Amino acid sequence: MPTVSSRYAAEGAPFRRPSARQEAALRAPVVLMVSGGADSTALLLRAATSELDVLDGRGEARVARERLHVLHVNHRLRGIDAEEDEEFVRGLAERFGVPCTVESFDVARLARERFGSNVENAGRELRYAAANRLADELSRELGTPRSAARILTAHTADDRAETFLMNAIRGAGASGLSSIPRRRGRVVRPLLDCTHEELCQQLRMAGIVWREDATNADTRQLRSFVRHEILPVARRRNARVVSAIASGCDILSDEDSFMERLAAGTLRTLERRRSDASLALDAGRLAATEVALARRVVRRAVAEVAPGCRLEARHIAAVLRIVAAGEGSATVPMGVDARVEYGLLFIRSRDAASEPVTGWLEVPGEVALADGRVLRARTLALPPGADGAAYARAWAAERGAGHALLDAEACGLGAGSERLFVDTPQPGDVICPLGMHGQSKKLSDLLNEAKVPAAERPGACVVRTGPSGRIVWVAGIRVDERAKCLPSSRKLVELSI
Repeated sequence: MPTVSSRYAAEGAPFRRPSARQEAALRAPVVLMVSGGADSTALLLRAATSELDVLDGRGEARVARERLHVLHVNHRLRGIDAEEDEEFVRGLAERFGVPCTVESFDVARLARERFGSNVENAGRELRYAAANRLADELSRELGTPRSAARILTAHTADDRAETFLMNAIRGAGASGLSSIPRRRGRVVRPLLDCTHEELCQQLRMAGIVWREDATNADTRQLRSFVRHEILPVARRRNARVVSAIASGCDILSDEDSFMERLAAGTLRTLERRRSDASLALDAGRLAATEVALARRVVRRAVAEVAPGCRLEARHIAAVLRIVAAGEGSATVPMGVDARVEYGLLFIRSRDAASEPVTGWLEVPGEVALADGRVLRARTLALPPGADGAAYARAWAAERGAGHALLDAEACGLGAGSERLFVDTPQPGDVICPLGMHGQSKKLSDLLNEAKVPAAERPGACVVRTGPSGRIVWVAGIRVDERAKCLPSSRKLVELSI
């Protein structure tokens, strides 16, 4: 996130010797994404002959020619025009002495298979994936950190204004209205302060032609509609409307970055449980959070369990309604389930319902569970003369519910058997919970009393003496009374999850 010093640094500041990290950045590869249109052609012209700011606001400077590499992605959507675009970019790169890599994708087919038929999203995802692969390869060849590489796109002030208006039409929040950021990770957009017309004029003065994409005139597409129908009307009221919108986007972008950092910290403080496909947050504290921050926390939480999920304002509002009510459920895109139970907001992706693990646990040994946790087992010898029951109580006091110390013989270990069986709750399961002096209880009732969410109960980890044997531990919840350590216990088994 930019600081006052980085954004408003005074010209003529005293010289400071570059750090080792900055030195690496000055040798790292710079990938130019060139389609052949006016803007990307101007990007290549500037990179090869003039100055660019590739370090996120630290000032324009010449980029060493040996760092530059052109990437052109052929989407194979426009027949012969697409092939001519490719040849044009190859020729342009050769003219400036810059290496060129061309990637070709059947975007229409891939959009149907992987992107819900959204050709625009498919093309964007494939372009950036190709650019990142190329940046990684070049970084390895040059021996520079991958993070120091830069991927340059030719987005202009016009693109930024168009994206702002498109997102406003769709009903975006602050993040969407901040439009195209100057930098995101390795991707830098050094032409955001230039208009399309300014770049076209530079190309004319240099005697360089460019390719025109006829589909850009199709106003059935939202961007083209904004470009050809809305912006011309706005310019009649304010000739500098593009610059005015860009200034507002800069302000929104800075404030959005600040709020995102707050949201990341708040998410960490609210987090109570986590796995690869689910997240549990303190619903009560989230309900008491300022709504502007709470919206961002929910958005970040969903993104962590389902990175490709695109949320709209109505989805976040639905989640916050159940948080405020203290109960209920809501479904958001990509099958993500949000549910408030036992004072926690559980957010789960489809992957959270993975097939549970069932099988033998060798002692000693370990087994990976479907939710990403690992169940481990090992045997312990009791110190000579020690009271087994007292030792187990002291041991349990030092550790949490994720550990259990049991009598190995009572667990069926020994006499040729050195393994336990791991599965999930089964119909009719009963347990004699430790502390209830031998009284039995239905496992379903135990899980309910332990406030295990209904959606997670079928996947609870249960350790047994065998496939049809009795329960010795409901992992992380309760030990069975019959497996507890006695004063006479000599060999113990430690279980942990």
